[in-house]
Amino acid sequence: MTHPLLDLAPLSAAHFASIEDRVARLLSTEQDVLITQGEALLPLEGAIRGAAGPGTTALNVITGPYGQTFGDWLRDCGTTVYDLAVPFHTAVTAAQIQEAFAEHPEIDFVSLVHAEAATGNTNPVAEIGEVVRAHGALFYLDAVASIGAEPVLPDAWGVDLCVIGAQKAMGGPAGVSAVSVSSRAWARMAANPQAPRRSYLSLLDWKERWIDGGRRALLHAPAQLEMLALEACVVRIEEEGLDTVMSRHAAAAAATREGVRALGTGFEPYVYEASAAAPVATTLRTPEGVDASGLVARALAADPSLPLAAGGGALAKEMIRVNHYGPAATLDAVQSSLSALRTALTEA
Repeated sequence: MTHPLLDLAPLSAAHFASIEDRVARLLSTEQDVLITQGEALLPLEGAIRGAAGPGTTALNVITGPYGQTFGDWLRDCGTTVYDLAVPFHTAVTAAQIQEAFAEHPEIDFVSLVHAEAATGNTNPVAEIGEVVRAHGALFYLDAVASIGAEPVLPDAWGVDLCVIGAQKAMGGPAGVSAVSVSSRAWARMAANPQAPRRSYLSLLDWKERWIDGGRRALLHAPAQLEMLALEACVVRIEEEGLDTVMSRHAAAAAATREGVRALGTGFEPYVYEASAAAPVATTLRTPEGVDASGLVARALAADPSLPLAAGGGALAKEMIRVNHYGPAATLDAVQSSLSALRTALTEA
């Protein structure tokens, strides 16, 4: 039998390159953009292992679980790491970054998560970028959750390595991701004897064999269905308008915070200040003595389509995530989620 997802003609190098160009336009960047054939952890780890090594001194900002992971990778590379951890219910400030540079002027690499969907906060990357640029450090940014929900501007913000994924606010596939790479980052990787080579983690392999070769021959067979899904996702954003897509996410986030207060049931935003709250997802603190994971399970049992999840790890008992991203970035999704939580709480 035939199927529209089977027996497709191979994805050409030219088609692959055209999708990269669309992603570059989405980021408003003149940097090289690579679409990597795997979930975003692939370029996130590949970029760190390519640019960091024993001679690197890194400032690793921790505003959620991914920041903790980046610190582990950096240390595994032999990098000297200074962690700057802030409470997960807030955001880091440019002043705190400045203080870290004053205390450790040898810092030459800064790793940061833009929006932490897991904790619901977002960081002021534009202001932080000014501080990092003034000190000449390489700036690495995880924008996987933020792209599509709020501005992501690597060139304007001085970001040297900016990793994005399509599975959240973009409403696309999880099986492919992308990274924009500045000329400074390429130079750092080329000078790093520990940078992965002849490896799935190697960004340098793609530069030398794909970008420097004029993007005429792919390194290996691409993930065709995921690439086509990524293209369709970017086209949909282009047709709706990126500003409109971001506005939907901002409206959903604002409605969630206001709706929670209106419920009067003891829920409250986990991230205290609205300015530090990510538009991609809103995290809620449950009323005293109410188990978040049990409450979410009860709500999802009534309607499995709701964009609800309990917090991860130690946060599973007290945090609920309203994942109003992608197709769920609507007021209807927010209203349905909050109504289900109120009903579940009443039943519990």
